[in-house]
Amino acid sequence: MATNFSQNHFEMFGLPVSFAVDMARLDTAYREVQAQVHPDRHAAAGDAGRRVAMQWSTRANEAYQTLKDPLKRAIYLLESRGADIGAENNTAMEPAFLMQQMEWREAVEDATGAKNIDALDQLLRELREDKKLRYGKLGALLDSGANAPAVEAVRQLMFLEKVEDEIGASLEALDA
Repeated sequence: MATNFSQNHFEMFGLPVSFAVDMARLDTAYREVQAQVHPDRHAAAGDAGRRVAMQWSTRANEAYQTLKDPLKRAIYLLESRGADIGAENNTAMEPAFLMQQMEWREAVEDATGAKNIDALDQLLRELREDKKLRYGKLGALLDSGANAPAVEAVRQLMFLEKVEDEIGASLEALDA
């Protein structure tokens, strides 16, 4: 195995370090790396060789899952630059975002209580459109090196992911 454990996720797949990732290229590179490091390919390599292959396979899977997901990719980029997301202990957000967050959660609660699937679907569409715009802005912030505003954008997107999950859970419960 010619790979090096010190490689970052982007280097592992031969990709430029950037928020924007060519998903087709990532998928192809992932399959190529997995073909090299898959434990089945190293079955005759002895215990140590199989262990190393398993470690590489696991690392390749983790790197792929990170780069495939835009939020995980943004967090990875920021952390690799030494930026602390602080999601566990820093819940301060700009007031306009907090108001929007509260409105969405109240709308989800109201629509769920009224068993209004159409309203939940509409909220989900609005939320996804907002996320799409925010990811565009996040990419520009990350690519320009504006870490502090990018951290704030990531934390906001983490909240939006939670609201999206709540809407999904409400829709599943109503469909059942």
